[in-house]
Amino acid sequence: MALMHVDFFSDTLGMCAEMDVILPQQTSGQIGMEGKAGSGKYPTLYLLHGMSDDHTIWQRRTSIERYVSEMGIAVVMPSTHLGWYTDMYLGFDYFTYISQELPAICRSFFPNMSSRREDTFAAGLSMGGYGALKLGLSASDSFGAVASLSGGLDAASICEENARSEKRVQLWEDIFGPAEAVRGGKNDLFAEAERLKASGKPLPKVYMWCGTEDFLYRANTDMRDHLQNLGYDLTYEESPGDHQWKYWDEKIQTVLQWLPIEKK
Repeated sequence: MALMHVDFFSDTLGMCAEMDVILPQQTSGQIGMEGKAGSGKYPTLYLLHGMSDDHTIWQRRTSIERYVSEMGIAVVMPSTHLGWYTDMYLGFDYFTYISQELPAICRSFFPNMSSRREDTFAAGLSMGGYGALKLGLSASDSFGAVASLSGGLDAASICEENARSEKRVQLWEDIFGPAEAVRGGKNDLFAEAERLKASGKPLPKVYMWCGTEDFLYRANTDMRDHLQNLGYDLTYEESPGDHQWKYWDEKIQTVLQWLPIEKK
């Protein structure tokens, strides 16, 4: 594998941005690991971080480079700060950036990345789980499969609960807008799932996992039931655990095996 640290300018954000990118490389002489280049243009996984983290976190907390070494896929790990992968109410257009500009930039920098929906995936944890599912539901023409680990999937409830407790209200309003207006809007994934289903556009394959002791467990089971009732192709798993990297390190390996990568 090749690991690249990329600093570049985003016109959408109006500022410099960062991403780490893992690219396939055919190798045979590495001790303890082989690399696979694959054939043709390679599938790409956009791997998203949580609230307290940045583009480096998946490498610092897991062995993601080793996990994908024999898969022949690229992994893009961008930094999006505390924007929740949304076009913020007051702030930056992170959803436009992550769904449109970033894939275009990656494919211009790395022409061997496939532009096919069937080869384009997203996964993330916590806030990144929300972002991955948002990409699947709000940009389904571009992302064929998405995975959420311990996702913060109910933005409306998060905003409403923080408004009632007067906890970090300004942060949440800057991201999502007034709490009372989030439910049913473009950042409400429950509503987005309904709108996508009704639109007749292609539906993404979805994988979800959450620990049964996680504070976000209820939001995940609610989303599970919602997607199942709407007829989405959903793989849902749960097991004992809370909001920790020791679980996400294990489950990202499950996600990689689940990805619908076409044999070439």
